[in-house]
Amino acid sequence: MVVDAGIRQDDGEKVTVHPSVTAALPEIAALCERLGVSRLDLFGSATGPEFDEQTSDVDVVVEFGPSALSHYFDTYFALKEGLHQVLGRPVDVVVAASVRNPYFLRRLRSEAEPLYAA
Repeated sequence: MVVDAGIRQDDGEKVTVHPSVTAALPEIAALCERLGVSRLDLFGSATGPEFDEQTSDVDVVVEFGPSALSHYFDTYFALKEGLHQVLGRPVDVVVAASVRNPYFLRRLRSEAEPLYAA
């Protein structure tokens, strides 16, 4: 399911999903469905005004569904490469279950913009 990504207010700051990401949502959803992703969220510079069209990468956090876990390594890299192809720029993929740092986890929770949910 494609999630309605767009503009929202967060603690008085405007949070915007970069248009290049919004335009690719149908392809992102198809990739996630094919790979068994249960949730994909955007965070980092692509959720705000500091995104640089020339140099910025895209940061996502993923939750894999049960079907993806049997081929975790292949699924992780297929997602990373697939998103790179769809978005035309490097993509950093963080697995939600692997985040242990409480400060980074707090940042993810405050910045995350949903892109896909099964």
